[in-house]
Order: sequence, then structure tokens, then C-alpha cells
Amino acid sequence: MADTEFPLHAWRIDDREYRRQQERRGRRFAYTSLDPTRTALVVIDMVPFFVDANPYARGIIPNIQLLADKMRTAGGTVAWVLPARTERTPVGDEFHGPEAAEMFCNSGGSGPLPDRLWHGFTLGINDLLVEKSAPSAFFPGRCTLSELLRERGIDTVLITGTVTNVCCESSARDAWTLGYRVVMVADANATRRDQDHNATLHTIYRSFGDVRPTEDVLTLIESGASV
Repeated sequence: MADTEFPLHAWRIDDREYRRQQERRGRRFAYTSLDPTRTALVVIDMVPFFVDANPYARGIIPNIQLLADKMRTAGGTVAWVLPARTERTPVGDEFHGPEAAEMFCNSGGSGPLPDRLWHGFTLGINDLLVEKSAPSAFFPGRCTLSELLRERGIDTVLITGTVTNVCCESSARDAWTLGYRVVMVADANATRRDQDHNATLHTIYRSFGDVRPTEDVLTLIESGASV
């Protein structure tokens, strides 16, 4: 399902982790079914600032679009999360350096939210578009996503986007803390290197949610829609 011009990460979960969960709960995956009407595909930071600079981010675009189309057809929610324009802080300047801090404050671009997304996506009329002013899309007070999802009765989130080990991981952790069933889509997240990507997948699978490829998630959506 990858774009032929751009790579996907060589992702993996160690067999010992699969065995550990199998022994603990009697099955490899925590969530063996989902109700599409109570599920949201959450797409993190797929904006030119991140996508242009990373071939892996370009590679996941077809998988994200496949998932979005399937979710809409099944009656689910698609939520696009973009970086908000933020003000520089003394801590941010100290940590990043002034030039990099200014760059990150403007990483989401300007103008209407749909125009700030990567241009290759097709949006639906009922999709959510929100901004976040923190790495996590689920950090209280820094993004309205969780409130909007609760209004729609969402209990399961499929985490996709960039970058895997920063905003995507932060969002997955906080979503789990808020009580959502979390699935990180292994081949619909992207970062700079396979080892960074896989470190996050290990952490999520071990402690915060399931890790499944796009093909598995599409099957779960189809199966749930037919119930």
C-alpha cells in the first residue's frame, strides 16, 4: 500500500513482546474488534513542514487516505490535527535555540485549516479539523479534539501521522490516559529512522495500545461495519 516513490518503515514488534502479551492476556492484541461508529482515525501533523522534509512521511499518505475513506464509508470519524501557531517562550528558546524555536512555532503554516494540510489528501464534509498547541492532540487545554470526539461517542482512536516518536507517541499516550482504546497504525506513522519508529511501536504495544498495520485495521473496520 506504499507509494512506489517513497518508502515505508521496516517496522517490527519483537516476538518476545508478542509472547509476553499472549501469556498475560491470552491473545496477541488487546482489541480484536471495533465499532466504526465509535472509532476515529486521528491524523497528526500531516502538513508540508513535516511531509516535504521526510520521504517516510510521503510514503504513508496512501495508507492514511485508504483508512480515511474506509472510516467514512463505515460511519466513523476522521480527525485531522494540525500544529497551531504558538508564541515563543523562554524555555522553548533555551531548549531549541531562537531560530529553531521560531521555526517550530510556525510549522503548521497559516490560512484556513484545510489549506494547511498536505495537498494530496481528500477531506470529507464531516471530518474534524483541529489545531493543537502541544505535541499531544489529547493534552487537556491544548487541543479540543478529545471533547469533540466524546461528543460523537468515540471510544477508540487510530493514531497516524508524523512524527512517530514525538507528536504521534505523545497523542497515543495521552489518549490512553484519558480512557480511549488506542491503536497505532504501524505503516501509517512516520519519522526519520526505522529505529526511532520501532522504539515507539515497542513502547505503545507494551504499555498503551495495540500496534497493527493498515491491512489489519481495514479488516477490523470492515468487520465492525458488517455487524
